[in-house]
Amino acid sequence: MSNSVNESRSGRWGANLPTPAPLATTAPPLRHRRRWQPAAYLYVAPAFLVFVLFLGIPLSQTVQYSFFDWNGLGAATFVGFDNFVTVFQDEGLRLSFVHAGVLMLFYAVLPVVGALLLTALISRAHRMRSMSFYRTVLFLPQVIASVVVGTIWVSIYSQTGLVNQVLRAVGLGSLARVWLGEYDTALIAIGLVGTWLNIGLCLVLFLSGVGNIPPELFEAARIDGAGRIREFFAITLSSLRGQISVGLTLTVVSALKTFDIVYITTRGGPGTSTAVPAYEAYNRAFNTGQVGLAAAVALVLTVVIVAATVLIGRLEPKDEA
Repeated sequence: MSNSVNESRSGRWGANLPTPAPLATTAPPLRHRRRWQPAAYLYVAPAFLVFVLFLGIPLSQTVQYSFFDWNGLGAATFVGFDNFVTVFQDEGLRLSFVHAGVLMLFYAVLPVVGALLLTALISRAHRMRSMSFYRTVLFLPQVIASVVVGTIWVSIYSQTGLVNQVLRAVGLGSLARVWLGEYDTALIAIGLVGTWLNIGLCLVLFLSGVGNIPPELFEAARIDGAGRIREFFAITLSSLRGQISVGLTLTVVSALKTFDIVYITTRGGPGTSTAVPAYEAYNRAFNTGQVGLAAAVALVLTVVIVAATVLIGRLEPKDEA
């Protein structure tokens, strides 16, 4: 009865009334005039000043020096792009970039792969006591000064060092040698130092990433009958793409700009078997008086590092909107 009464009322009094216009759901956006606020620039001024003094000015001077033939003391002669042409034509400089590529295998690939394997083992042993202690021990090489690291490994690789003592103890004394003093082993020996340095960094990154994976994913995988290997590749590895990208970026950059370990251990020797671009830039500038060529080497190395960083960054997963 109430419905019929409402219908009759609407028919009597509401038939001729105009339909009200729908209300606007959203108000039009207000246009704010951008006003110059000098106080905002004061917050970034200190950081910008430090950037200009310690990076901007030296970088601009390096670009300037790269176009001159200058020994650092006398008059400079403009040579255009001749220094950059020399970087690609000089056999010693080309080999230095090849050596940096070899070091990338030891500084980046091996630490990432080794850290992933250790992550798979440690994540399974999450109830292991003193886990934080083991993480600290593995990360410890990152906080030791590079000069100390280089000095320690010079002693380890010496004729009477730990490596040769172990070889003699297990009956392999014929393999003992001065590892940093031979052409065939010097670069590999330096590379293994880089592996020891970077594996702890990658492990800490990966363990932090595993801690952010929801446990429900692993439980669902176990219910579906997935084994440990399949669970690692399907869940853990795919969830660590961001950490792997960061780890590769840090380790590849450290391989390309390696200087201190090479300087302390071999100084580019024997011969030029362990010369890398950063050491060549130092050597050409301060030992042979080729400041312009050294600046060109440094700029080419910078371009290579930036390109490698951009390529590795493509591995990082994109945020979904």
